[in-house]
Amino acid sequence: MRQGKRLLQFIALAITAVIVVILLFTYNPASSGVFPPCPFHKLTGLYCPGCGSLRALHQIFHGQIAAAFGLNCLMVLSLPFIAYGLLAQSLRYFFNIKIPTVFIPARWIWALFILIIAYTIARNIPLSPFTWLAP
Repeated sequence: MRQGKRLLQFIALAITAVIVVILLFTYNPASSGVFPPCPFHKLTGLYCPGCGSLRALHQIFHGQIAAAFGLNCLMVLSLPFIAYGLLAQSLRYFFNIKIPTVFIPARWIWALFILIIAYTIARNIPLSPFTWLAP
């Protein structure tokens, strides 16, 4: 019974992921109006660490890595790590398959948190070279 429930969860998650990828491939978030604007940017006029991520994913799906890097370099650099982490957790949860995972010490997590904060501040400074970080 539990295995059947997990299989249904996996199928629902896979279908959702395919739909999202198709939407991101088909519609450009910069011009289509299908995707909502960033609420943080809309309220404050500032860029959050995620601003430009949907547009960057759209560019990646079209093979434009340099354009994606220009929209949100932090997301592009972290994407392989996020994908591997999601794959490892999904395989473990849905199929009880364990692949090697990386233990990250607490100080690295704090360093990543500080990097994200610094990135957010830097991409909102209206002077060159910081303007290169804005989407």
